[in-house]
Amino acid sequence: MNTPTKPPVHWSMQKEQSSGYWHFKFLLILFRIFPVIILRLLAFPVGLCYFLFSKRSRAESKRFLQKAAPFIYESDKEKKCCSVLGPLSHIISFALCLVEKIQSWSGKFPFKNIHFQDDDIQELIAGLENGKGALLICSHLGNAELLRALASFNRTGVSTTIGVTSIIDMEVTVHFSRMLRELNPHYAMDFINARAIHPDTAILLEEKLAAGELVVIAGDRTSAGASALEGEKQLRIPFLGEDAPFSPGVFYLAALLKAPVYFVFALRRRDVSLNVHYNMHVHKSNISFDCSRKERLARSSELARCFASLLENYCKNEPFQWYNFFDFWAKGE
Repeated sequence: MNTPTKPPVHWSMQKEQSSGYWHFKFLLILFRIFPVIILRLLAFPVGLCYFLFSKRSRAESKRFLQKAAPFIYESDKEKKCCSVLGPLSHIISFALCLVEKIQSWSGKFPFKNIHFQDDDIQELIAGLENGKGALLICSHLGNAELLRALASFNRTGVSTTIGVTSIIDMEVTVHFSRMLRELNPHYAMDFINARAIHPDTAILLEEKLAAGELVVIAGDRTSAGASALEGEKQLRIPFLGEDAPFSPGVFYLAALLKAPVYFVFALRRRDVSLNVHYNMHVHKSNISFDCSRKERLARSSELARCFASLLENYCKNEPFQWYNFFDFWAKGE
């Protein structure tokens, strides 16, 4: 007989995998004292500790990897997803990603190791050169912080510095966000709390886009509650064999702003490696929002499906770089 399980908890109710700011502060101190290679080496025992002692992280990793396994393109990765030690590799990959985020925001990441692909990156750069802002929709697959850091340190290939506004849930990542502000003081000025977003926010974002800046938001997490920009119902879109919830507010915001929309994925070439290289993928949406309000709503749902399809495709390639450690398919809040 199966043991009854607790109802799924919304991701926003699951606090950071740390009991307080001082854990991050300690990591920051280590970062300032030791070479980055030491922190990368430490990511392995730290990942092992979480694998052994964090039951929730281990269980959620196992849930995702087993869910993804039948869809994985590479047979070796498929077998690894089904392995008992699959969650260990997954968690170590996340620990390495955390180190790389700190590197990127401190300006110490080897940006030459970020490799743009033969996709829509040149069109994005050309638009920014001409003063045209863009909305970038990223995810928790790979390392989205690399994109923001590239812009912050003027490493995008654009001749001028590009402002970046990130829409994130500051209440969930409060400790990590505080550490980022210490690494990069400009970070505090360039975010909007996703829980405080309202219709007037669109006006502010339109001004930033008109000034040729970037607005970045993650498209793979639903909000803690219905915001002023989204209805009560979530979008449920096929994702790795089962309908998963996506936030309609993220994509309706794109419809309101009517700015060019790009989907961006930064993926490590090897899941676990001391010599880090990333592939940066940039895809422009061809959906136009120059239409009636009713049609914009339908097209925003289409935009969400396009994003989910791309996200699914990259997950099939890089399942161990999926850093949503909660039940992504949960039907309840």
